Amino acid sequence: MTLNISPSLDVRESREFASEIKFQVPGFAGEGILDWARNRLLPDPNANGDSQNGGYQITSLYFDTEDFDVYHRKGSFGRSKYRIRRYGPTKVAFLERKLKTRGLVSKRRAAVDVSELERLQEADPDPGWPGFWYHQRLIARQLRPICQISYRRTALVAMTSHGAVRLTLDHCIQTVPLSSCAFNDSTPGTLLSAENVIVEFKFRMDMPVLFKNLVEQFGLTPQRLSKYRLAVVALGLVEPEETSLPLMDSVKPVCLNS
Repeated sequence: MTLNISPSLDVRESREFASEIKFQVPGFAGEGILDWARNRLLPDPNANGDSQNGGYQITSLYFDTEDFDVYHRKGSFGRSKYRIRRYGPTKVAFLERKLKTRGLVSKRRAAVDVSELERLQEADPDPGWPGFWYHQRLIARQLRPICQISYRRTALVAMTSHGAVRLTLDHCIQTVPLSSCAFNDSTPGTLLSAENVIVEFKFRMDMPVLFKNLVEQFGLTPQRLSKYRLAVVALGLVEPEETSLPLMDSVKPVCLNS
């Protein structure tokens, strides 16, 4: 049975809601979690390049204003995030907007060829292009490319009585600064994760017993984590905020295939 929750093949413009919880753990704990999960979940059947183990590479370009309003969560910039995502070495890029409204997160995306990304540098959006709406919003919000973030993701999935659930582990997270809307596959990146792994649960309705057992066995503590926020600080583009992000005290609904 194929579980259709693999973002690399999902070209829907609108995405379904789910709940998301993130954790950051040392590398050795990540290996233990992965071993535990592989005995209970299936590898993502659509993972690019490594379907046997559910592993694939993700590379994303992130946008912000000149004053880093997205990072500082200023006004409406704190509720939306614009990025361009590529899975593995594919020539398809996804133009994505994630929008949070009253605690709910929706996603809109458009698939374009990587060679077409240079169109986002043009002053006049083309109404006939699939990325027209995205280009319009970049201009209206005065967003510019800030950084590229890449990492290796291992994804495992299962079907429960409440629908599909997904467990991902992200490691080898690196970032490079950007000056244009283009993927940079040649410049060595600044390492963000050191030996740590970011673990993420995605599910609908209540947290499944499977994930509750995982949290209990490994003593996991949920956190609010943002790869983009980690990246701009690591690159020295902003001064780190004095207050750290609080631990999550509730599950936040987000897109299942983020």
